[in-house]
Amino acid sequence: MDGTLVDTEPYWIAAERALVESHGGTWSHEQAMQLVGQSLMHSAGILQKAGVDLEKREIVDSLSARVIDRLRVEVPWRPGAKELLDELYQSGVRCALVTMSEGPMAREVVASLPEPYFEFLITGDIVSQGKPHPEAYLAAVERLQDTDPELTADHCVALEDSVPGVASAIASGVVTVGIPHQVPLPEDPRRATWDTLRGRSVADLEALVTARALANMPAAPLGQAN
Repeated sequence: MDGTLVDTEPYWIAAERALVESHGGTWSHEQAMQLVGQSLMHSAGILQKAGVDLEKREIVDSLSARVIDRLRVEVPWRPGAKELLDELYQSGVRCALVTMSEGPMAREVVASLPEPYFEFLITGDIVSQGKPHPEAYLAAVERLQDTDPELTADHCVALEDSVPGVASAIASGVVTVGIPHQVPLPEDPRRATWDTLRGRSVADLEALVTARALANMPAAPLGQAN
């Protein structure tokens, strides 16, 4: 969600800086970039080390409240995100939102959409291990399989902007697309890379799934020469 569908990172950075400074510390852009894509509890631990004298749960609640306030004023959609979601919805492609943001914030974003694009949400407060662990994506695939037992990870595509998010998706076995935004992504042949979602379509995602299927096909036996 954050950084892929909506450009909330500036909201998070502003909230982090305000919280650290209110406790007498300083917060740099470089420090903020280290938290991109991480679980909120992990990020809270980093903020404690930066001088925030609160429990992790209090830090998460404080940051989330500040960002939700900003989202209620404006949801900053990334280029092409809503258009792709709408095409997926109109084409009958099932979508799930897998985010390390917690439920109240994710629901705030989803509520701003014109249609129920997401069948369900997997959020940071319902998994025991955050990204880069694959638990969140594995949980999403399992939920999709509840009503489609033939579905496998090879049929699913994850769109991610962060290093932890990409690592989580790849580890889960789903087809993975990196769309770098705030932080560059290292080269990795296990994923596709798109500069943006603008102009991307269902056909582009189908092509990735087809490519995975072809790569997994057993090699044809060599013919016997006559």
